[in-house]
Amino acid sequence: MEIRKVDDSFAVAPQIQPDDMQKLAEAGFTAVMCNRPDAEEPGQPPIEDLRAAAQAAGLSFYLVPVSGGQFPTDALQEFRRIRQETDGPLLAYCRSGTRSITMETLSNPEDLPADERIARAAVAGYDLSGLRAHLD
Repeated sequence: MEIRKVDDSFAVAPQIQPDDMQKLAEAGFTAVMCNRPDAEEPGQPPIEDLRAAAQAAGLSFYLVPVSGGQFPTDALQEFRRIRQETDGPLLAYCRSGTRSITMETLSNPEDLPADERIARAAVAGYDLSGLRAHLD
């Protein structure tokens, strides 16, 4: 499992497995958010297996799926709400982590300036400079 820390309250990761949930809880996470549609590709663990494993590990589990490079306003608003209301560190994941960090950057749950959002993504290993026109 590859966790890319963005700050003390948020990290992103590529696809995780049900048996990763206990490790996430032990690492201090309190919640997990999936940003992939169920059955997006063969071999992807079913959402319900991930949800059950998260709950068994004492983690909250959220599903805010997006696909096709589209980030609908309602999904971004839901992402923002969950980020703002989650008590403790949250890990968001998708196939590669890119959708999750993009949703963080676009939804701006901490009301940060565009340059800071792009810089935080870069520190986590994601170049989102192409989003600049959408952040101002």
